[in-house]
Amino acid sequence: MKDFTAKYRVEKLVWFERHPNIVLAIQREKSLKRYRRDWKIELIEGLNPTWLDLFERIEEIDNAYRPHPSTKMWSDYN
Repeated sequence: MKDFTAKYRVEKLVWFERHPNIVLAIQREKSLKRYRRDWKIELIEGLNPTWLDLFERIEEIDNAYRPHPSTKMWSDYN
């Protein structure tokens, strides 16, 4: 992780989502990569309009990703 943060000069956490399982987290990550930068900025500003560092408050913030009802759940893969 230090290599990534050093390479891209990451200084703060401005966006995060909680997922019920790793499969949904990976699906969501791949989905987000398809969107343009301006859409991602709007997504961030919807939760964090002043771009504060959320790392210290991560347990206080309810930012659960709610997948579409037709999305496969963890139990579908077992």
